[in-house]
Amino acid sequence: MLQGHAIELIWTITPIIILIFIAIPSIKILYLTDELFNNKLTIKSIGHQWYWRYEYSDFINIEFDSYIIPSEEIEFNNFRLLDVDNRCILPYQYPIRILTTSIDVIHSWTVPSLGIKIDSTPGRLNQSILFIYRPGLFFGQCSEICGINHSFIPIVIESTNFINFKNWLKNNL
Repeated sequence: MLQGHAIELIWTITPIIILIFIAIPSIKILYLTDELFNNKLTIKSIGHQWYWRYEYSDFINIEFDSYIIPSEEIEFNNFRLLDVDNRCILPYQYPIRILTTSIDVIHSWTVPSLGIKIDSTPGRLNQSILFIYRPGLFFGQCSEICGINHSFIPIVIESTNFINFKNWLKNNL
């Protein structure tokens, strides 16, 4: 009953030491990959009940609300339940940092065709990097069950070249 204490101590402590040697560099790498140093543009997306608010943090006074277009006001070239009155205009081939938060409940800023999904939590600021490879319209929606009509909080990203983006900025300043 009292035999083998030394071997039991060895095969218990050895895996603990190995796991510590693996964990320390892994935690350092995990936190280093979360930092975003090479972004050129920062967009803050704030989730509200039934709409998103966008703030272009690198510029003064460029912020707007993005509401769904009601079905009775939809035009021929708009998508029903997906299009918004103010699209988020972003340049392609340009590293963009997305900051997201929420005012009321947990939302999720999701654009599947860009491969991005960020939870928007009240009182917390989440970030991610976005790199768009081509011009076009990219549609998304809130993918959390954040209340009644949560799927009617659409997201529309319009990616364009940097020259058109600069012209859009000049018109909105």
